[in-house]
Amino acid sequence: MKQHLSSDRFTYDFCGTFPGDHSGSLKPRQTPGVLYSEAVPTPVAKPALLAWSDELAEELGIERPNEDDINLLGGNLGTANMKPYALCYAGHQFGNWAGQLGDGRAICLGEWPVDGSSTNGSWEVQLKGAGPTAYSRRADGRAVLRSSVREYLMSEAMHYLGVPTTRALSLVTTGDQVVRDMFYDGRPAYEPGAIVCRTAPSFLRFGNFEMLAARNELDSLQNLVDWTITRYYPHIQGEDQVLRWFGEVVERTASMIVEWVRVGFVHGVMNTDNMSVLGLTIDYGPYSFLDNYDPDFTPNTTDLPGRRYAFGKQANMAYWNLSCLANALVPISKDVDRLSEVLKTYEEHYWTKYYAMMGGKLGLDHVRDEDIQIFQEFESMLAAIQPDMTIFYQLLIDLPLDAQTEQEVVSYFQSSFYDDLSPEGRAQLHHLIHKYQTRRKANACTAEDAKAQMQSSNPRFVLRNYLLHQAIEQLEKGEDTLFRKLQEAIKDPYSKRFEEFFETRPGWATEQAGCSMLSCSS
Repeated sequence: MKQHLSSDRFTYDFCGTFPGDHSGSLKPRQTPGVLYSEAVPTPVAKPALLAWSDELAEELGIERPNEDDINLLGGNLGTANMKPYALCYAGHQFGNWAGQLGDGRAICLGEWPVDGSSTNGSWEVQLKGAGPTAYSRRADGRAVLRSSVREYLMSEAMHYLGVPTTRALSLVTTGDQVVRDMFYDGRPAYEPGAIVCRTAPSFLRFGNFEMLAARNELDSLQNLVDWTITRYYPHIQGEDQVLRWFGEVVERTASMIVEWVRVGFVHGVMNTDNMSVLGLTIDYGPYSFLDNYDPDFTPNTTDLPGRRYAFGKQANMAYWNLSCLANALVPISKDVDRLSEVLKTYEEHYWTKYYAMMGGKLGLDHVRDEDIQIFQEFESMLAAIQPDMTIFYQLLIDLPLDAQTEQEVVSYFQSSFYDDLSPEGRAQLHHLIHKYQTRRKANACTAEDAKAQMQSSNPRFVLRNYLLHQAIEQLEKGEDTLFRKLQEAIKDPYSKRFEEFFETRPGWATEQAGCSMLSCSS
């Protein structure tokens, strides 16, 4: 039976298991010896519901919000038994150890019981942007409408694309103004505030385990690993639990990255504090989908000039982050050599899943040894001519399999190009498409089956940054038409229902702030 969020139904297994700071102080500080600090949301001027996910609410058994629920989602209402808190964790940021970080603008209201949940019967419910915590450092703990819209829509968009992700339940405007320096260039401005309610079975990150290892709090580290296994990996029992659990984190992470590559998603800030031990996409900040296929593209201004988290580097960065998690587990691992061996299984997991994914995108009946070269040639060709990734793969679905001239091939894919192709690019495209047509004809499956496979592997709609930018601009002016359309389009990304969005990025968006590049504050 569905219940209201304000029904005082939250549980606190995490808080009941681990030591925490119960002072309630929101003063930024180091908190050694604890895994969380209590943090009550700071009230806002006028909470108002902007968006609500009926589908997620149905899954979680939550009623549509009444006035009390909206006040709770805005941080203005607590219940008698509510004990909100912020997690303490650390992380490597852009390759450097950052020490203690923690939930600086996210406050967990508690664990919401979910009937039939595979994760010990509950999901965590967080308010992001609900005010300061002990881990806010020099920040205010708030979020602006711009960043909150981006997180709300993209969380749900990734879910409907079939990518492992945290979810978003609601988006509430606060009636307050928040000061932000969008590009850290000395031009702060007031922006409307908003709060996202986001949910997941757990928000535990690699950084939670790194924090305990760095502080040599080994009993807590062992307890956190044991609790995580019991709660989220209950099938892992008996000996070598730490190694087997780490192996599953490695495999889930590889699966997540392959799904990012499949849809052209670029996270933008793959620090270890943004890596989920459940293999979920977490923390949507300066993300983007690829428009033109550029492996060196990063949407994050903070990631320049090194482009550490560029699209083509995400698989390697996931491995690097997993090595940090492995290092954190060394003090409680009984066999460090085997821990290293488990880490190295990432490469096999990744490439096995990657090849299967590419076979799906290209409509192959199964992946043969010789197909791997075709996959490599597709990567090289796409990087060279840089068509729109989404449109190119959509055109590939209906590609005639009869041999065609170079001009016919180029003309067929013309609507996916951002620039005229060079003679070398035209020849490269023609050669590969001819080779691909020959391979498709060798399929043991029917052409209809291959096409259906491609349609389920290649999205027709992705939530492009320029569309988000336009929707946010409209919302800031009190207009929600585009926002509502995007809210519907993200739920059906493999259909042709939203053809108005099936086009290349417009020229004006290439250099527009908030479209091409964003900062970590986004």
